Amino acid sequence: MTTGGDQRLQRALAALRNGDAAEAAELLQALTAAGPVAASTWLALAFARVNLDQADAALAAVDRALQLEPRNLRALLFKADHLDRLGQASTALQFYQAALRVAAATPQLPADVVQGLNRAQDVCDRRAAQYENYLLETLEDAGFSRREHPRVAESLDIACGKAPVQLQQPTRFYFPGLPQRAFYGREEFPWVAELEAQTDAIREELLAISRDDRHFQPYLEVNEHQPILNSSRNLGSMDWGACYLWREGERVAAVAEQCPRTVAALEQVPLCLIPGQMPSVLFSRLAPGARIEPHHGAVNSRLICHLPLVVPSHCGELRVGNYSRAWREGELLIFDDSVEHEAWNQSQEPRVVLLFDIWRPELSPEERGWLSQLLQAVKAYSFE
Repeated sequence: MTTGGDQRLQRALAALRNGDAAEAAELLQALTAAGPVAASTWLALAFARVNLDQADAALAAVDRALQLEPRNLRALLFKADHLDRLGQASTALQFYQAALRVAAATPQLPADVVQGLNRAQDVCDRRAAQYENYLLETLEDAGFSRREHPRVAESLDIACGKAPVQLQQPTRFYFPGLPQRAFYGREEFPWVAELEAQTDAIREELLAISRDDRHFQPYLEVNEHQPILNSSRNLGSMDWGACYLWREGERVAAVAEQCPRTVAALEQVPLCLIPGQMPSVLFSRLAPGARIEPHHGAVNSRLICHLPLVVPSHCGELRVGNYSRAWREGELLIFDDSVEHEAWNQSQEPRVVLLFDIWRPELSPEERGWLSQLLQAVKAYSFE
């Protein structure tokens, strides 16, 4: 920033301290229009605009600050407070929680930030209690009994932070008592052979639809309604691409209609069915030289399946926990993605698998029903 810019910034900050939000906003808007500025300047503009009752403009300014510095604690707290005032409590909660996660790894915090974090913790604690009551009441209204379904009850306690996750480390929801297995054998599932027999037909439909690359999108997408704390190199990148046939439980007609044999082959598969959430069925494409960093899946009540369709020589492997498997075209891989896993493609050609999720075989039909109810309640609460 030039000397003149420095002077205007100091004048703007002084005006803001003195309660002259209009002058501060005018000076700060001029600075941002003149060229690139620091995140702190955008944040100051957000404060000025909120003092002028310019709610949307204030939100736009703090979003610019967070684009530049996604872990800026003052910006995260400002956005959380601002969204809370606007009545967007569920979205605000995500930013309060993000601020607390960032702060946990940040030593020697300024007093004003500590004050904001205390407020964030109070909000999170209050919402956690409301969340627990909501989930429990939803299940009880449907006839749920803790005594009759202790594992579902334990999963509710874990979801509400009353019990720890052990061994498996799903990022969204934990169900207790399931075997700690990285990979499952193909021979354990009676439907596998029939699906594998359709590999050539499914590959033909993949190759046909791949001629229009618009069907593919980054598997890890940027979401402006969530804190951008994911540091993966694949965020927003086509190195890990996805072409969905089903997404969050909804059939993607534009793709599914072009892949009738793939859809028919999946009709005999026990896909994980949770309205509005699962299954996800997609062609997962890993670009040459690309790598998927170690991570954990969202839930441990499902298994992930890879039907390899295009596997170049010396492609690489899928690691789940302490075990690694190479992809072989037409041979299904079945694994628990709540265990840490990663994948890489060391070849010079893309690797493509048909990826889909199925219910864990250890879950009873009744438990699957209760889990579906519970996970729908989790999602309904987040959009309340």
